[in-house]
Amino acid sequence: QVRLVESGGGSVQAGESLRVSCTTSEKLNLAVEYPTMGWFRQVPGAEREAVASLTPSNTEYADSLKGRFTISRDVAKNTLYLQMNDLKPDDSAVYYCAAAAGVRTQCRGGRCFPSLRRVDFDYWGQGTQVTVSS
Repeated sequence: QVRLVESGGGSVQAGESLRVSCTTSEKLNLAVEYPTMGWFRQVPGAEREAVASLTPSNTEYADSLKGRFTISRDVAKNTLYLQMNDLKPDDSAVYYCAAAAGVRTQCRGGRCFPSLRRVDFDYWGQGTQVTVSS
């Protein structure tokens, strides 16, 4: 089991950028033990939705967020990032980091990619709030 801790959330104006981070205080290598990691977000009254995920060799994004959000992992810092650019009020949500103890992929239309399914992730952080004002 791993305790994931998100940070970097806050309040910004529309059009600005923000980077959220996810790491652990435990002595383990996230990249090795949890090769699939992702970001999800949730607003009150709605289901948690996928934002982006990565495996050692690939990344995947929710269709509506491609081009504005970038997921990355700094192995040396044992940290997962989500860079969010040109933020919009609709991006306001609690952002959650998630980890899977294995390589989790899904396939669609003959293409396989890092999973964006919540059920494929084993551990979750407590979330960090992102608020975007117009």
